Amino acid sequence: MEQYKKIIQIAFTYMGTIVGAGFATGQEILTFFTQFGSIATLTILITSIMFVWLGTKIMIFAHDIGAESYEDLNKLLFGERLGRWISFLMLVILFAITSVMLAGGGSIFHEHFHISYQIGLFFTILLAYFVLLKGINAILIVNSIVVPLILLFTMIIIFTTIQSPNAGNWIYRTTEPNMLRVWLSPFLYIGFNLSLAQAVLVPIGSKIRDKKVVYWGGILGGIGIGLMLLAGHFALSAQMPGITQFQIPMGMLIVDLGRAIQFLFLLVIYAEVFTTFIANIYGLTLQIKQRTSLHHQAIIISILILGYFISQIGFSTLLSTLYPLFGFLSLGWLWMMMRTKPSKVS
Repeated sequence: MEQYKKIIQIAFTYMGTIVGAGFATGQEILTFFTQFGSIATLTILITSIMFVWLGTKIMIFAHDIGAESYEDLNKLLFGERLGRWISFLMLVILFAITSVMLAGGGSIFHEHFHISYQIGLFFTILLAYFVLLKGINAILIVNSIVVPLILLFTMIIIFTTIQSPNAGNWIYRTTEPNMLRVWLSPFLYIGFNLSLAQAVLVPIGSKIRDKKVVYWGGILGGIGIGLMLLAGHFALSAQMPGITQFQIPMGMLIVDLGRAIQFLFLLVIYAEVFTTFIANIYGLTLQIKQRTSLHHQAIIISILILGYFISQIGFSTLLSTLYPLFGFLSLGWLWMMMRTKPSKVS
């Protein structure tokens, strides 16, 4: 029974790390998939297979080499010297993305709950600090609570979409997209998300003793991500092209269900931002601790304080600048993960 519990916790943590603010709001699904029409259903299928394959591969890899942080994985992929530089670059970008998540939390408080942006930042920082003190088990537990909630809202959205006259758009809607963009988008999406997710997937794979638990947790989590991508695409396609004008397109899909449901959905979106935020900080802490003699508590506090100051730049500015840059940088990392021989990670 304990084995099954751990498998589900790993799966939910994998899903929760990938299902960040962009996924939960619908922006990432719209940008990388739905805007291209019915062909997106095929690219989502390919993306789902790769999430199952590569997400599991990262954790098994980490388990086999006893990785302390994602730097150990990168050293094996790129070699000792280049691996250290790649890890340092990822550390800088991961910290910047973490600041984006913090800014996103503050923005939700300000724009949707009508509470001060600064109060939203301080609340998120304090909550993260107390969760992070508990280590990886706390992250597993938080995701075990949040991910079922987002799954529940996904089911609600599917149920409301089935009744739409355009419910078949995900299969039949035709567009004339740039085919290079169509086929590059899923690889950018996978590379970006997995190179970030390794910050928490590596320590999970390393710290869970039972290899079978890690293996099945990765497979279940990858399948879950794929199903959520498909569900989001199904629902958003039914509202195309009008849905593209909204900042939180998923929120508009449940507008007819009442303000109370919308409010709960926004809480879930905040929770998804928070799970990605704490996962990133946990990975950063392990990486910095491996390079320095600082105590983990001092590292957490330093990251939170620096993140606070960078988050003053604002959510949209950080998002539009950093995400495309990191997306292209992550393609090289994705290629190395794909070409690594199975014997090294099994």
